[in-house]
Amino acid sequence: MKYDLYVVTDEDLSNGYSHAEIAKLATEGGADVIQLRDKKMDSAALFAEALKIREITKDKALFIVNDRVDIALTSKADGVHLGQNDLPVEVVRRLVPDDFIIGISIGSVEEALIGVRDGANYVAVSPVFSTGSKPDAGEGRGLACISAVRKAVPKEIPVVGIGGINSDNLCEVITAGLDGICVISAVVSAPDITKAAGDLCEKIRNVKNE
Repeated sequence: MKYDLYVVTDEDLSNGYSHAEIAKLATEGGADVIQLRDKKMDSAALFAEALKIREITKDKALFIVNDRVDIALTSKADGVHLGQNDLPVEVVRRLVPDDFIIGISIGSVEEALIGVRDGANYVAVSPVFSTGSKPDAGEGRGLACISAVRKAVPKEIPVVGIGGINSDNLCEVITAGLDGICVISAVVSAPDITKAAGDLCEKIRNVKNE
């Protein structure tokens, strides 16, 4: 499974596109993972959007739902992404099928190791840099945190990062140890979402092949 380009949807930043439209355009550009993230949408509307994204991403990209285990399971998403204040990874692991992906946002080596111990399939350093897309995320953790987490967790566990990552700094974060980058505004806010995703995918491949 590839996590090179992981796109998080956000209707507030998308120049009028819906979550499903963002997913379609980003997937066409080569995104490996699409995460449905909406803190304001009611459950019925979120479920409807999840069903659309599941169809769009089927056999093309992984589909992850932010926070909502119930929406992820009922829409047949590939997994769920959890924050430190969501249901614990170990609890969710008991509720879901064995092949269900659980991701966890972490801000330290300790949080990463606990997440992996409890059953997380990938960890996301958050935020790598301070960002306006997720103003509640706090201060950026920086490149040193990426390197420390990558060294601490097993090699088979992907380490991704979110927060202020874009075309200008993706080389340094991948070199520091990220297996993939999670982006919101770098793709979602672009005039051409498909092109933005494609350009990032190409740059990530080039950096990894250097």
